[in-house]
Amino acid sequence: MTPFPRALALLLGASLATSSLLRAAEPALEDTVLISDHLDSRSTDKEVRTLLWDHVLITATNLRITCDRAELVSVRAGDATQLVAKQNRFKSLVLIGHVTIFQRDSNRTATCGHAEILPAQDSITLTEDPKVVDLDKDGKPELTWTGDELLLLRGERRVQGKNVRFTAPPIKDLGFDKAKAAPIEVAPKPDASK
Repeated sequence: MTPFPRALALLLGASLATSSLLRAAEPALEDTVLISDHLDSRSTDKEVRTLLWDHVLITATNLRITCDRAELVSVRAGDATQLVAKQNRFKSLVLIGHVTIFQRDSNRTATCGHAEILPAQDSITLTEDPKVVDLDKDGKPELTWTGDELLLLRGERRVQGKNVRFTAPPIKDLGFDKAKAAPIEVAPKPDASK
């Protein structure tokens, strides 16, 4: 094999290996599962509204949510005359009461009294005493945000908010050591030639 085709073959092989490694790093998609003590689901021609209450648990890819009540609106697909509609897209998910959202891929936990998830806008708005905590690799709090309202933006690892308090790990004391004598600096002598 001449050098050029050999180099091309090696490059193709390396890129295929890299792409398969990148795909392996992506999590496998998990079904969205909604569990609660009670459920009421109603369909219209355009959407399906599902209300869950008491001991609500929602799991999905890299996501675990618990709350007292959840209101899910999804776009209806398929034949509008069917009794049970196919739901193909979440429009909104409102979570109420003792809300905990755990995102496994980022090791982030959010708690609040009220949350609104808008998938089309890739956002989660937290209100009623919201708190977001990023955990370190050992599961200990590393960064914490609290405020009147917090906004999480999907895929950006970004938090925005109103009247926010941000807590980060301690930094070393940047002041001076009172027990240590201050260095004595000698002022430069004036140049006599001027």
